[in-house]
Amino acid sequence: MLNTQLRGVLEGMPKAELHIHIEGSLEPELIFALAARNHVTLPYASVDDLRAAYAFSDLQSFLDIYYAGASVLLHEQDFYDMTAAYLQRAAADNVRHAEIFFDPQTHTARGVPIKDVIDGIYRACQDSPVSATLILSFLRHLSEEDAFATLEQALPYRDKYIGIGLDSSERGNPPEKFARVFARCKELGFRLVAHAGEEGPPAYIETALDVLKVERIDHGVRCLDDPALVQRLAREQMALTVCPLSNIKLCVFSEMAQHNLLQLLDAGVKVTINSDDPAYFGGYMNDNFIATFEALPLGLAHAQRLARNGFEAAFLPEAHKQQLLAEVDAYFASFAF
Repeated sequence: MLNTQLRGVLEGMPKAELHIHIEGSLEPELIFALAARNHVTLPYASVDDLRAAYAFSDLQSFLDIYYAGASVLLHEQDFYDMTAAYLQRAAADNVRHAEIFFDPQTHTARGVPIKDVIDGIYRACQDSPVSATLILSFLRHLSEEDAFATLEQALPYRDKYIGIGLDSSERGNPPEKFARVFARCKELGFRLVAHAGEEGPPAYIETALDVLKVERIDHGVRCLDDPALVQRLAREQMALTVCPLSNIKLCVFSEMAQHNLLQLLDAGVKVTINSDDPAYFGGYMNDNFIATFEALPLGLAHAQRLARNGFEAAFLPEAHKQQLLAEVDAYFASFAF
């Protein structure tokens, strides 16, 4: 059981969240409220029935429900309301900066204009006390041509997002499938990230680095299957945006005590803790930190390191980054190690 002091430290410390799918923050109550507002019929009778369906055996079984939940998002205000609700929860968890993934193809395929998607999410970020930027993510189960088409649709709004990501089902969809579109995004000056090494093999992490030229790896926990890759990640200080509760919910690890986060830290890898799809996986940032520290032999020094890693890995102007890192150090200076 986590001692009261450490729990309080984790809850109160400044945090950066670098791996949050905004559609995955859509709580069942808001799904039903938006369904009613937009006259969408859901395949679930109640909020409780929907929550009861959150028994995932793997990534695909989660994605099936995730896309069903997203079906209620039809108008700019829906995207605003969803994002504002997440940012309110983030602020309560002392998240000072969030880099938010959004999946335009999930919505444009249903006829929702990409402008409404981007404007709704962006406007909520502008209205929030939490610093927040956007990363447009391509769905890897779709074609690279579809990704190119999405990029072209989104370019008129490029001042509203800072980066490009790659998500959805890893199996059978290696990073190199998107080599050309990522090369184009790099030419355009976007920050680049990709999901790799969650269900996919360590080779996907290497390909994301070497072919897609990403600056962060989302998940990456399978890297421990390749000791040379772990050494490389540590040497290059390549950040991994690890999502502990997600990893348990999707059966990447059978229980939190088996999670390899501490092994990664001990190997010198720049690990960060994030919530992924918090409405579906059982918790937001503080929930992820508390669950991880309850299950693994982690202490104050690890907490400070994880907090610093989050801000160091963020795509922020250097002055803002240093200000946030100074806040972390000042916060921990008041605790005895």
